[in-house]
Amino acid sequence: MRLGEVVVDVAPLRASRSFRLVFATQAISMIGTQLTSVAASLQVYELTGSSVQVGLMSLVLGLSLLVGLVLGGVLADRADRRRVVLTTRAVTAVVIAGLALNAASPHPHVWFVFVAAVLAGGISGLGGPALMAATPALVGPGQLAAAGALVTLTAQLGGMVGPSLAGVISAGPGLAACFAIDAAVYVAGLALLAPLPALPPQGEGPAQHPFRAMAEGLRFVRSDQVVKGLLLIDVCAMVFAMPYALFPELGTEHFGGGPSTVGLLYTAPAVGSFCGALTSGWTGRVHHTGRALIGAVALWGVAIFCFGLSPGLWSALLFLALAGLGDTVSEVLRRALLQHSTPDRLQGRVGSLWLAQATAGPSAGNLEAGLVARALGSAAGAAVVGGLVCLAGVAAVAVALPGLRTASLHRRPAAGTEYTEETEAAAEPAPAAD
Repeated sequence: MRLGEVVVDVAPLRASRSFRLVFATQAISMIGTQLTSVAASLQVYELTGSSVQVGLMSLVLGLSLLVGLVLGGVLADRADRRRVVLTTRAVTAVVIAGLALNAASPHPHVWFVFVAAVLAGGISGLGGPALMAATPALVGPGQLAAAGALVTLTAQLGGMVGPSLAGVISAGPGLAACFAIDAAVYVAGLALLAPLPALPPQGEGPAQHPFRAMAEGLRFVRSDQVVKGLLLIDVCAMVFAMPYALFPELGTEHFGGGPSTVGLLYTAPAVGSFCGALTSGWTGRVHHTGRALIGAVALWGVAIFCFGLSPGLWSALLFLALAGLGDTVSEVLRRALLQHSTPDRLQGRVGSLWLAQATAGPSAGNLEAGLVARALGSAAGAAVVGGLVCLAGVAAVAVALPGLRTASLHRRPAAGTEYTEETEAAAEPAPAAD
């Protein structure tokens, strides 16, 4: 058995210099983004003394990111994706540098942090779909899952290393240093991405009004069982079985611990996710990709259900780690199937929907979990119910969309190589006879 069949498959890094450049850029960017995220939260709290203001900044950032992602999907299917990525990253570097100057000034302004959050979120959203849509052009069709696993691995590393590093730098050189390092990371990323070839969308039709272009992307999602299924199945996990909002109550009251116990609950899924990414070599070789995806999301649901029933902390941490593993496998397979099933000229718009859902879904899920916990009077009960609803939703999607069950990265999409309004119309059921 080859090493790539056990651990994360690095074949895309060996085969494509362009993907190596993208991978290196994303690896350092994930850490830099965490530096800015933590530093901005700390600065807002230092200037206002209000956690509400910190939450408001996060909300503003999230909303601007969503708007940017929707518009960025249209842009990625119209313009050279390399140029979009380079331009948006250059502008973001200027915004982050502005945050560094503001933090270094004798009297930093909190309003500037909010303005920068709007600009950084919107501009990052504009560039995100273009970078995601570029991946299929940089790696072979058979390496999409491996490429997705490598991207996921960078995110997990950034999530584990970045916040701790931000805390150390903030306590030492200061907040301005966090922002300055992130700005330097963006500049380094520009240097790495500059050698990429031109990446225009392939097979694009005549220019459309942005709203018509968005509508075309939505029609494709509605007509394609694989893409529609992988978006719906993620809703089952992220909206109905997201447990993070329950951790403070569970850690302090249910498990009788303190802040350190709550921290362990937050860390456990990240550890499982990292292990899932490290052992993802098999994801690009499994022939029944759709079934593997359904199983991975079901693992998340079962693990959250068992987490809610856990009598002790260590069993709870084990089930959270299993949930994180299932989530990472699901993300790798969903990303690969989405890119495999979507025509190149729609990659930006469909990818932006996926990214927008990944941004908004956990937030909605945490709110839903809190409301269910209040209604039941039990955070553990909310986790149990969430796991059951997730499993029911997974089963419903699997039964209703057979195309998702039979999807595979080793054969061409059933709908063919290109999508048009005619193919979408042909997929509609015929009207019943009178």
